[in-house]
Amino acid sequence: MARARFDFILTSPAACGSVALLSPPGVTGERGRTSEATVDIQIRPASNGTILDLSGPLKMGEPEQALRAQVEELLESGTANLAINLSAVPEMDSSGIGALVRIYTSVKHRGGKCRLFSAPKRILQTLKMVRLDSVLELVDDEAAATRDF
Repeated sequence: MARARFDFILTSPAACGSVALLSPPGVTGERGRTSEATVDIQIRPASNGTILDLSGPLKMGEPEQALRAQVEELLESGTANLAINLSAVPEMDSSGIGALVRIYTSVKHRGGKCRLFSAPKRILQTLKMVRLDSVLELVDDEAAATRDF
């Protein structure tokens, strides 16, 4: 069984920057499928919080681990409120959903606010199907996500 090797590109000037998780093209993952597991995390400041712009599939393994690690680093550095932009996330598996729930819970336990915004129809339908739309704070756009941070 071939295992995919992932390389991290981490840029984090102060509280803003980006993290990209890259899988070399043509690397095969489990069951001989080509691995296209990449997620790019752009971090930008918002009034009284931080916005994470995600791009790429949020799936089991390195992508969801990178997201959780990045959020943990932000929380440890004092970030209280997070807004997560899902507009460029084409698909998400149960591990990606679990990562979002853990992030939401971590932020709430620290007294902050965590909102997900601009989720594509497919992602929104999935979150509704597992009834997380009543647990997670899902809003339409960035303005709504950062309101009263």
